[in-house]
Amino acid sequence: MSPEYVVTFGRQAMETMMIVSAPMLLVALGVGLSVSLLQAITQINEATLSFLPKLIAVSFTLVTIGPWMLSLLTDYIARTLTSLPQAIAGG
Repeated sequence: MSPEYVVTFGRQAMETMMIVSAPMLLVALGVGLSVSLLQAITQINEATLSFLPKLIAVSFTLVTIGPWMLSLLTDYIARTLTSLPQAIAGG
Protein backbone atom coordinates (compact mmCIF):
# COMPACT_ATOMS: atom_id res chain seq x y z
CA MET A 1 0.00 0.00 0.00
CA SER A 2 1.66 3.17 -1.18
CA PRO A 3 1.56 6.50 0.67
CA GLU A 4 -0.25 8.02 -2.32
CA TYR A 5 -3.07 5.50 -1.96
CA VAL A 6 -3.40 6.25 1.75
CA VAL A 7 -3.53 10.00 1.11
CA THR A 8 -6.08 9.52 -1.69
CA PHE A 9 -8.17 7.24 0.51
CA GLY A 10 -8.12 9.79 3.35
CA ARG A 11 -8.98 12.67 1.01
CA GLN A 12 -11.92 10.78 -0.47
CA ALA A 13 -13.14 9.87 3.01
CA MET A 14 -13.01 13.51 4.14
CA GLU A 15 -14.75 14.73 0.96
CA THR A 16 -17.51 12.16 1.35
CA MET A 17 -17.97 13.04 5.00
CA MET A 18 -18.24 16.75 4.24
CA ILE A 19 -20.68 16.21 1.36
CA VAL A 20 -22.90 13.92 3.44
CA SER A 21 -22.93 16.10 6.56
CA ALA A 22 -23.27 19.49 4.84
CA PRO A 23 -27.07 19.49 4.27
CA MET A 24 -27.84 18.63 7.90
CA LEU A 25 -25.37 21.17 9.27
CA LEU A 26 -26.58 23.93 6.96
CA VAL A 27 -30.22 23.33 7.89
CA ALA A 28 -29.37 23.35 11.60
CA LEU A 29 -27.34 26.53 11.13
CA GLY A 30 -30.11 28.28 9.21
CA VAL A 31 -32.86 27.33 11.64
CA GLY A 32 -30.71 28.19 14.65
CA LEU A 33 -29.82 31.56 13.18
CA SER A 34 -33.43 32.43 12.36
CA VAL A 35 -34.68 31.34 15.80
CA SER A 36 -31.90 33.34 17.46
CA LEU A 37 -32.84 36.36 15.38
CA LEU A 38 -36.49 35.92 16.35
CA GLN A 39 -35.47 35.65 20.02
CA ALA A 40 -33.39 38.81 19.75
CA ILE A 41 -36.25 40.73 18.12
CA THR A 42 -38.85 39.60 20.65
CA GLN A 43 -36.40 39.63 23.59
CA ILE A 44 -37.34 36.10 24.61
CA ASN A 45 -34.21 34.69 26.26
CA GLU A 46 -35.01 31.00 26.49
CA ALA A 47 -32.14 28.67 25.60
CA THR A 48 -34.33 25.62 25.04
CA LEU A 49 -36.62 27.40 22.56
CA SER A 50 -34.33 26.77 19.58
CA PHE A 51 -34.05 23.03 20.22
CA LEU A 52 -37.45 21.91 18.91
CA PRO A 53 -37.39 23.82 15.59
CA LYS A 54 -33.86 22.55 14.90
CA LEU A 55 -34.90 18.99 15.76
CA ILE A 56 -37.90 19.16 13.45
CA ALA A 57 -35.95 20.75 10.58
CA VAL A 58 -33.03 18.32 10.82
CA SER A 59 -35.42 15.36 11.05
CA PHE A 60 -37.29 16.55 7.96
CA THR A 61 -33.99 17.03 6.14
CA LEU A 62 -32.87 13.55 7.11
CA VAL A 63 -36.11 12.05 5.83
CA THR A 64 -35.97 13.91 2.52
CA ILE A 65 -32.22 13.73 1.80
CA GLY A 66 -31.52 10.47 3.65
CA PRO A 67 -31.79 8.18 0.60
CA TRP A 68 -29.30 10.33 -1.32
CA MET A 69 -26.92 10.31 1.64
CA LEU A 70 -27.24 6.56 2.00
CA SER A 71 -26.57 5.95 -1.70
CA LEU A 72 -23.52 8.22 -1.58
CA LEU A 73 -22.12 6.36 1.42
CA THR A 74 -22.92 2.98 -0.11
CA ASP A 75 -21.12 3.91 -3.34
CA TYR A 76 -18.09 5.10 -1.37
CA ILE A 77 -17.93 1.89 0.68
CA ALA A 78 -18.33 -0.24 -2.46
CA ARG A 79 -15.50 1.64 -4.22
CA THR A 80 -13.29 1.31 -1.17
CA LEU A 81 -13.91 -2.40 -0.72
CA THR A 82 -13.42 -3.21 -4.40
CA SER A 83 -10.13 -1.29 -4.56
CA LEU A 84 -8.79 -2.85 -1.37
CA PRO A 85 -7.34 -6.03 -2.94
CA GLN A 86 -5.51 -3.97 -5.54
CA ALA A 87 -4.12 -1.67 -2.83
CA ILE A 88 -2.94 -4.59 -0.71
CA ALA A 89 -1.31 -6.28 -3.70
CA GLY A 90 0.52 -3.05 -4.44
CA GLY A 91 -0.82 -2.58 -7.93
